[in-house]
Amino acid sequence: MSFDRIFLIVLDSVGIGELPDADLFHDTGAHTLGHIAERIGGLNVPNLQAMGLGNIAPLMGVKSVAAPQAHYGKMLESAQGKDTTTGHWEMMGIEMKTPFRTYPNGFPERLIQDLSRAIGRGILGNKPASGTEIIEELGELHIKTGDAIVYTSTDSVLQIAAHEDIVSLPELYEICRTARELTLKDEYAIGRVIARPFAGEPGSFRRTSHRKDYSVKPPESTVMNALVEQGFESLAIGKISDIYADEGITESLKTASNREGVDRLLECMGRNFTGLCFVNLVDFDSQFGHRRDPIGYGRALAEFDGRLPEVVRKMGDRDLLIITADHGNDPTFRGTDHTREYVPLLIYHRRLTKAANLGIRKTFADIGATVAANFGVNLPTTGTSLLEEID
Repeated sequence: MSFDRIFLIVLDSVGIGELPDADLFHDTGAHTLGHIAERIGGLNVPNLQAMGLGNIAPLMGVKSVAAPQAHYGKMLESAQGKDTTTGHWEMMGIEMKTPFRTYPNGFPERLIQDLSRAIGRGILGNKPASGTEIIEELGELHIKTGDAIVYTSTDSVLQIAAHEDIVSLPELYEICRTARELTLKDEYAIGRVIARPFAGEPGSFRRTSHRKDYSVKPPESTVMNALVEQGFESLAIGKISDIYADEGITESLKTASNREGVDRLLECMGRNFTGLCFVNLVDFDSQFGHRRDPIGYGRALAEFDGRLPEVVRKMGDRDLLIITADHGNDPTFRGTDHTREYVPLLIYHRRLTKAANLGIRKTFADIGATVAANFGVNLPTTGTSLLEEID
């Protein structure tokens, strides 16, 4: 069995329970879906339930069904990380042997001085922080001084926040490109630099939709590169092109929300193409996980579930749909950052007659191996194709 088109949807941060090594990441007890369900009195996701979400793990409000409509299982991340870049790269065949560096005490003073000198502005912050909290803390001072707000998290990110009326978007993006160049040095090993523009007045600041990520380029070719080299389409929706630094992508469609991400997906499904369409729905993570909002997170899950029938109706007989996640972000957990968890795996196609329990996959790279085997391009060095199991 082979497919003409593969649609891969990443529900950003929708984890499904702690990994065996969660204690090494201080994440023992994390369970994004499970704890959201408990907090809101049960998830409202009947379509994901029908596909077999409740067969993967017990979840309040989500039943285990006798005849799931999709193959189901869960995956563990073999790389030692729990960030967006590491998770997505592993899906496309790159297993990070050495994790990106994190900065729990802020960035080295030498880096901050070099950045300030290069951009001609002072630096505020330089500490781990919630993005919404730090602009409330330092936003007014930023407006008075024009200094850039620099902060990080438990992930390998250097984030730069600036008010759009104080620092124009072109200048902010140039500042971030400068920071990206400075942090490419091995001594820093930072995965992403992120522009975080905001607007509003003191007491009511809000982040805008003009975020832009500057990721380090993958250290080797991904399955997406292999697709493009062999003439297949590789469509990227949401922040996918940022994560892969535009490598292995034939077209990028930016989005400002989960809703817009699904809209762009449906548009691509209406096209005649052969290849991969890779989607990231970031609101789960950015709007609700990091902001520790289980109620909003549960509502967002229900909204995606409500649109899932639209996606299924658009599928042709030679289309494959894969739904998964890249890490956890339990909104009931301590802190404001990602959690080291299994991720769900649901695989659907119209020719499916009996769903298979795919068990626990040992690496996210099984997805990349499946995509590569389907299109007959070079297989990644890690991962096992699922094509035979989903036939």
